[in-house]
Amino acid sequence: MCRFTLQTFLTMELYEGKRSICVKGRLMDLSVPVVMGILNYTPDSFFDGGRYIDEAAVVARTKDMISEGAAIIDVGAVSTRPGAPEVAVREEIRRLSLALGAIRKEFPDIALSVDTWRAEVAEIMVRDYGADMINDVSAGMLDKKMAEIAGKLNVPYIAMHMSGTPGTMQDNPVYDDVVNDIILFFTRRVKFLRSAGVGDIIIDPGIGFGKTIEHNYEIAARLNEFLMLDLPLMVGFSRKSMIYKSLGCEPEGALAGTIALNTVAVMKGASILRVHDVKEAKDAIEMVIRLNRVSVGD
Repeated sequence: MCRFTLQTFLTMELYEGKRSICVKGRLMDLSVPVVMGILNYTPDSFFDGGRYIDEAAVVARTKDMISEGAAIIDVGAVSTRPGAPEVAVREEIRRLSLALGAIRKEFPDIALSVDTWRAEVAEIMVRDYGADMINDVSAGMLDKKMAEIAGKLNVPYIAMHMSGTPGTMQDNPVYDDVVNDIILFFTRRVKFLRSAGVGDIIIDPGIGFGKTIEHNYEIAARLNEFLMLDLPLMVGFSRKSMIYKSLGCEPEGALAGTIALNTVAVMKGASILRVHDVKEAKDAIEMVIRLNRVSVGD
């Protein structure tokens, strides 16, 4: 399989092949990467659990992320960290309806993503609460109705790779070749999603979801290989254990490592950075754009 070198990439047109997705009836240009800000309406997410569990905090946090340059706000109500307790469908709907309702009232034009693997929840949030896209950590593998619902709703669909379930994904994950195996998974999965009528598909290799730390770094080093799928690529390194365990710190101390990996991701063709720290991600994108202009000019 062909691998690009950094120098090869920097002499190419940055983000060769313009990409866009249809959001709210308008094209969102992804030819230059955009930032998706994370908002967890949960008591137990690994980094920001419990910070944004009332409507005022949700609105304030959303306002901050928009002001820092977020193009998309991704709202989740169920933690998918290993060992997280299960959340009933009714409770997930309750949390998301409060969060999405509050955001949509204050910020009618921002693109909203609903982070859920449940088709029923996705349908209600898109239909009744203004969600514009679906972010599914299982690519439809945990709820067999998701592909049909995503196709019917006609919204962009983020398909993430996860080995197993959130409860089992870190139980000795094994691959023949982690990048090749995930690309093969997406090749098959995208074909299935297309057959279900899903139009705009974004792929996410699923950093930390059924991968060892070594797997995660191999994915990061070979991110450009996912470009062969000819789909927008989203990555989520933000403050994850591959960073803080490697650096011997807690998630609160993992910002610098996150910035470094986000920069690598942009250099290797990522279209969307999913992050807790929006301004820093925007700055990383801007630095890569400026570096590329100089390199191409030379």
